[in-house]
Amino acid sequence: MSINTMNLLPFIYEDNVTMKDLQAILSTDITEMASAFDETIDECFVNTASSLLSRYENLYGLNVDITKNDSFRRERIRAKLIGVGTVTKQMIKETAASYSNGEVEVIEDPAYSRFIVKFVGTLGIPSNMADLTLTIEEIKPAHLDFDFEYVFTTNKVLSAFTHTKLSAYTHEQLRNEVIN
Repeated sequence: MSINTMNLLPFIYEDNVTMKDLQAILSTDITEMASAFDETIDECFVNTASSLLSRYENLYGLNVDITKNDSFRRERIRAKLIGVGTVTKQMIKETAASYSNGEVEVIEDPAYSRFIVKFVGTLGIPSNMADLTLTIEEIKPAHLDFDFEYVFTTNKVLSAFTHTKLSAYTHEQLRNEVIN
């Protein structure tokens, strides 16, 4: 965003060289200040922060890992934010969904003191499972165990296609992607 303060003055200053020079200096300073203010506001919110992500991670007891990209770090902080308070089935569901970017079901299995996190909105194993596992370990009650369940493309689904059509895909793609 660039601010031109000459536009704010009466037209009588339009041809005044001294005023143009002065306003050019002011415009530059105001533009820089507005930009710095926007950056400061961005750092106040997890979804837009970058340089203060380490502070958010420390506040929520997460290990700071600056080798990870900002979007990954934000995702982990948001998951921790969701996980603050009494642990509920919905909280675990929302936490897992934030890591997988898809729909998740949480299936309770009280007979075995555990629950199952089933990824129903994405095929295959979502990336970043190590950090999701860490986050669930941090928020779940200590006496409960948990497992993950994934959805893959089955042979029954693939049987609708010819071998020639399927030969264009790798085994990884056949398991983890929707084939058209």
